[in-house]
Amino acid sequence: MTASVFRVAIVTVSDRASRGEYEDRGGPAIEHWLNQALSSPWEAEKRLIEDEQLRIEETLITLADKENCHLIITTGGTGPALRDVTPEATEAVCQKIMPGFGELMRAESLKIVPTAILSRQTAGIRHRSLILNLPGKPSAIDDCLKAVFPAIPYCIDLLEGPFVETHDSFIKAFRPKHALLNKR
Repeated sequence: MTASVFRVAIVTVSDRASRGEYEDRGGPAIEHWLNQALSSPWEAEKRLIEDEQLRIEETLITLADKENCHLIITTGGTGPALRDVTPEATEAVCQKIMPGFGELMRAESLKIVPTAILSRQTAGIRHRSLILNLPGKPSAIDDCLKAVFPAIPYCIDLLEGPFVETHDSFIKAFRPKHALLNKR
């Protein structure tokens, strides 16, 4: 059964923010971006957790399997630092890895900053959920979402989720013509 409301989980992965030593700027940046982008009804499920691979895996599994989130966006933990393990956690819980998301995000980010090559964002599918890893910096979140979001509504269609629409003046979702003919 397809839910009518697009359920999005926003997961900030940060040791310091989870301990209250640092303000979470990534999660609010994602929520703000989605508020501008989405014209369809949606609701957010938010989490703020530490950089621990098992904790990240448990959170992603819960959000996909029990909370039935269609899209799970993580922020943080995608760099080369020893505690950065978000991509490993994502890959561990997904049945399908979607490398094109990370490739495009890095390609677009490299146009802005040469250190984008150090980023390890990835994406994958767990059952009917798309999991997308973003960096932690709000400006990088904006750059990455602008690059990949046009494909996300159609990906959600293919996973039998709700029909997600965007504000075309902010970001235009792309769907093949045959998909628009079969609009739900």
